[in-house]
Amino acid sequence: MKRLFSYSTIVRLVLSLHKIGGDSAKKRKIAFSFSLRSPCTIFALNMTYKQEQIKPYNSNEAKGKQVERMFDSIAHSYDLLNHTLSFGIDKHWRKAAINSLRPYQPQRILDVATGTGDFALLATKELQPKELLGIDLSEGMMSVGKEKAQNDHLDNIIHFQKEDCLNLTLPNNSFDAVIVAYGIRNFENLDKGLSEMCRVMRPNGRLVIIELTAPIHFPMKQLFWLYSHVLMPTIGKIISHDSKAYAYLPATMEAFPQGEEMQEILQRAGFKDVTFKRFTFGLSTMYCATK
Repeated sequence: MKRLFSYSTIVRLVLSLHKIGGDSAKKRKIAFSFSLRSPCTIFALNMTYKQEQIKPYNSNEAKGKQVERMFDSIAHSYDLLNHTLSFGIDKHWRKAAINSLRPYQPQRILDVATGTGDFALLATKELQPKELLGIDLSEGMMSVGKEKAQNDHLDNIIHFQKEDCLNLTLPNNSFDAVIVAYGIRNFENLDKGLSEMCRVMRPNGRLVIIELTAPIHFPMKQLFWLYSHVLMPTIGKIISHDSKAYAYLPATMEAFPQGEEMQEILQRAGFKDVTFKRFTFGLSTMYCATK
């Protein structure tokens, strides 16, 4: 009977997982299974992160369904709030992320959690790909994106499609680049979503993720707390009429893994050459990788 993994390999993996989980804020579940081919084969690794447990409205319904409903409800005001709450700095963060792809000239791009299409539009204008597919759970958000693409006469290049990011219907190895702006912290299962993104990316393709993150150093950490717990929910409630949405968003920002921890998560999902760069005192972080 041949083992799929040597006992020493299994011991090293378990020790490394223990080291990763030592001081981390996230909870982890490690599922081991004995296969018929091996007396001790690691079958599945299911990591559970704090932000996956944070839901917009209630604790009973699946997070994905609630996120879809939340973004449908705030779609009409999302762009205004996004730019207002970031004081317009988010536009510079997005542009820096897109500029990192210039040397690779991707011709087929997948924009995951495309929302209202801001990132998709910018990528198309700056990189001039042959095709860009924007996918999202929220039809309400994508309807805004479709209108913007039509207004900019880019609807022949940019296409929108409803997809569950955890179970993509797209074929393997089909995109030169996968991009995500401010969406992955809403995944119900971060590991599965990242693995799906890796699956549909071509070998040597490029991944660029930009995500809001919570500053970790004084005084920005304290200022961010006041901003996210007082100003953001107040303005969000006034403009969008959905106070829970703008309490949920900063909560996921604070809980989401960042920096070196996120670097390791991306590597476990199958990506390599993972780097990250923080912007504006750590308010936003860009992750770049290849397959």
